[in-house]
Amino acid sequence: MSARRTDTTKAVAARRGRGFEPAAGLLRERIRKAGETRGFAVARLVTHWAEVAGPEIAAMCRPLRVSYGRGGFGGTLTLLVSGAQAPVVQMQLPRLRDRVNACYGFNAIARIRLTQTAPEPGFAAGFAEAQTPFTPAPAARTTPPAEVVTAARSAAGDVADDDLRSALEALARNVLSRTHRSKGS
Repeated sequence: MSARRTDTTKAVAARRGRGFEPAAGLLRERIRKAGETRGFAVARLVTHWAEVAGPEIAAMCRPLRVSYGRGGFGGTLTLLVSGAQAPVVQMQLPRLRDRVNACYGFNAIARIRLTQTAPEPGFAAGFAEAQTPFTPAPAARTTPPAEVVTAARSAAGDVADDDLRSALEALARNVLSRTHRSKGS
């Protein structure tokens, strides 16, 4: 028990002795462990995907996982690609495989497999799985009754500034429409 306490105390003392430390240094182990769960032995492949793949290809796809066969060599890199851009990425696969292997330093990736997904706005890199974006239907706009419009114009009629008057009219229309709806008339 005391040996564990002294190890922790030594680690805290060593960390305090270094002064300020960049945030990347504090998160390095967590990033490495998160990457290893997806098969990424080199976290640089995920964190610097735009540099490894090039800006054109990186905008169209992102790395999802690396899986290895029984021998350990000749892994398969799975890329997440939007459906419409998959043929373009497919043509670039030999060059992309060479660039990814240059990142590893040896021929770690033998195949690249594409997984197509629905296009999503802001195709951001990271570990999040792609999902089809949900955009709710716009609310149906109804025109307010005539008495609400005339009451809103009369409420903001004395204001000389046009922009301010139109903003006050819109506010009055919204408030009066809400009270008009809640009364049920």
